[in-house]
Amino acid sequence: MGMKVDNDMQVAASNDLISAIQSEFGNEGVICELRFHAGGKQKRPYVFIECSPEIWLIVAETLSEVHGVDYCSMITGIHWPEKAPEMEWQVVVHLMRMSIRNPKSKDGILIPTITDASIVKGATMPLELEISIPISETRTPSIPSVQHIWVGADWNEKETWDLVGIDFDGHKEMRRVLQPHETPAGFHPLQKQHKLRYHDFNEMYDDAQGFMRKSEDIGKIK
Repeated sequence: MGMKVDNDMQVAASNDLISAIQSEFGNEGVICELRFHAGGKQKRPYVFIECSPEIWLIVAETLSEVHGVDYCSMITGIHWPEKAPEMEWQVVVHLMRMSIRNPKSKDGILIPTITDASIVKGATMPLELEISIPISETRTPSIPSVQHIWVGADWNEKETWDLVGIDFDGHKEMRRVLQPHETPAGFHPLQKQHKLRYHDFNEMYDDAQGFMRKSEDIGKIK
């Protein structure tokens, strides 16, 4: 049977991290607060942080080196022309502190380390973080890359640039990963000036079930 961390202790560890971030970056305009997931019977906590592009790199390095945040699960970008000039663009980063260590080796044999999840606490407590980075009105949105901090950031930064056009300064070998390599420079399909139909929340295809169904199938339920 799988083990679960204690919810109250996870809340306490989250608050400890929030206090540390506020102490380290409170004067830099960083917002840090405790939030809870809406789904599930037990509302799991996560740490929400909002910071500017200018301070993002040092925040990321501090989370990794000081607070043990060791996994980047997702990076995505959003184009908000209706929210300009304060936040025409937004990068959202999902991080985790997994607190997983490589097993020890004895005579070339790996010895697994099993931790009782019910007793973990403090800096060893697994945590989830969501980082929001608003970018003000600009034709060249960018933030520093964290590819060198978390390997999981590599593909996610490529994908965000490819689809949304937000660049990641310092990223090595940035390239198209979902769009064809011959896609014209400057075309990023999730930028809303392209006026693709799904940007207005209309049906993406003429047929609601999509993907070029034959005309005689229209109206049938599958």
